Amino acid sequence: MEEYEKNLKEALKHLQIADHMIYVTFPIINEYRLLLKIFDEIYFSVINSIDAILNYEYLYKRIRIYSNNNDNLDTFFRIAKNYGISNEQIKKIREIIKSNKKHKQSAIEFVKKDRVIIMSDNLSTQILDIITTKQYLLLAKELLMIIRKKFLVLS
Repeated sequence: MEEYEKNLKEALKHLQIADHMIYVTFPIINEYRLLLKIFDEIYFSVINSIDAILNYEYLYKRIRIYSNNNDNLDTFFRIAKNYGISNEQIKKIREIIKSNKKHKQSAIEFVKKDRVIIMSDNLSTQILDIITTKQYLLLAKELLMIIRKKFLVLS
């Protein structure tokens, strides 16, 4: 099994977990802290999708893979148009990556009303709610569909 196929499999697994959690588990337990776990699963799905594209392109010697993740992300954003990924989708992907960094470096996270507030050391906040999480999930699904369709055409 090629590396990009492993990445696709992982992306799909994380996507299925996130989908189940947001549409089945969350409505039952109604615990807003669960949004953080769902967000993590969406993030891993998006990252594995990006890795699948990069490994696929690398396999056919169209790009280089770098040891620095930021260089690899720059490469992805440069070639994303070849996969029919829109500017709006790229913007959302950047937003997911940025939000994940804030989440990992956050000093405190708490629930207020129906939102999760992620607060950093400098007291800036990031808000995660069910609508935003569902939008991120939709983006992850679209990304995976785009990739699978492109790989079938290219294979």
